[in-house]
Amino acid sequence: MKQTLQLKLSQQLTLTPQLQQSIRLLQLSTLELNQELEKFLMENPLLERDDAESEPAAVPPNGSGSEEYVAGAAEAPASEAPASDAADTDWFTDAPSAAARREDGEDADYPQLAACTPTLSDYLMGQLALTQLSERDKSLVNTLIAALDEGGYLSQSLEEIIDMLPPELEVGLDELHIALHHLQSFDPTGVGARAPAECLELQLKALPPDTPARELALSIVHGHLEALAAHDFARLKRQLHCDEEDLRCAQHLIQSLNPHPGAEYSTNETRYIVPDVIVKKVKNAWTVSLNPDAMPKLRINRMYADILRNKQYASSAQMSNQLQEARWLIKNVQQRFETILRVAQAIVEQQRHFFEHGEVAMRPLVLREIAETLGLHESTVSRVTTQKFMATPRGIFELKYFFGSHVATETGGACSATAIRALLKQLVQAEDGKKPLSDSKIAQILGEQGIVVARRTIAKYRESLNIPPVSLRKSL
Repeated sequence: MKQTLQLKLSQQLTLTPQLQQSIRLLQLSTLELNQELEKFLMENPLLERDDAESEPAAVPPNGSGSEEYVAGAAEAPASEAPASDAADTDWFTDAPSAAARREDGEDADYPQLAACTPTLSDYLMGQLALTQLSERDKSLVNTLIAALDEGGYLSQSLEEIIDMLPPELEVGLDELHIALHHLQSFDPTGVGARAPAECLELQLKALPPDTPARELALSIVHGHLEALAAHDFARLKRQLHCDEEDLRCAQHLIQSLNPHPGAEYSTNETRYIVPDVIVKKVKNAWTVSLNPDAMPKLRINRMYADILRNKQYASSAQMSNQLQEARWLIKNVQQRFETILRVAQAIVEQQRHFFEHGEVAMRPLVLREIAETLGLHESTVSRVTTQKFMATPRGIFELKYFFGSHVATETGGACSATAIRALLKQLVQAEDGKKPLSDSKIAQILGEQGIVVARRTIAKYRESLNIPPVSLRKSL
């Protein structure tokens, strides 16, 4: 075979390190972005945060000798070193400066620390310490407290707890029953129960004997709780020999009880969302702006940049690479927020009726529409709308909230799934409790409004809204 040389031209997309970083930063949430930036700040000395409160200086144009640059902030000061020995002294003095003192002569407020909320175990142990029980009984009650779950229920049987105790203690079942009785007398009422029925029974027995419908409620809790949960009122009236008014009173009494007495001592922490963009109505027009609290302020360290320009050190090659990486990062962070802002503006423009009238006015929208409007790839819009949040007068929403499926209308148009769920919620809230609307009836009502929805679709939307079926929504 004769060997020949051929020249062939072809196009190939190459993901450069800068492009890969840009894509990665775009898909991160605000929290994840800050964590990623902290990693870069620790590894690259030429990158730093701009926390100064001074007026930002103008960013020099590309190609100028002065370095720069920031994602939301100004250039670093030319000199990072202290100007005088007096400045050094401030770092080591124990006395607060004059600016740190209030006008009344007191020191400035210390940082506020979150209050320590006692756990259920701590609360019960405090009550146990005040009792006159023997040390052995206290130990047994302490063992039961350790076996409680977050809701205040005894998660193990007494037999299982006895098997876990050392045999030499010779703890009997009757003795552990007495310890459980002591625990169930503690506050909150209902703690130490082994089932929801027992928890409700403990709370009912703690009420005054003359409480209306108390005895009937106890009878229901004892053996008819499932029938009450299923709203089988006819069966309850027949088996308990009571009329509708007494049954309604007993139902309200049971519903006023707390089935999870230990929940208020749960240690779950509230997590807050920092929105990426803010939507406001200004002069009858909806405007979108970036949230300054979500934008990290980065800049190039001027001192190291000056060293590189003067080439004073042999390690300038490594520092030059770090300078280039810092520039890339700042540019990619800027580009990330610019893309988020563009996508958010396009969403607000498409969904302006939602901001005026609420969920019922949400129009069908898909990622492709926004991508075509902005000249972006659909995958880019998907990354931008994931874990990015918008603060509006109607609440905080993830950008993906404004996209969704749709169903056809009789006029040939389309109605978004969000609008249908909002209409479904309104119909259920306005229904007669004695004759709640079935899924078929709701589909019929929407059909009369021109929205063609199948019964199974209504059932799917109802379940997504945590609305129980018609049999469980029936009331006396």
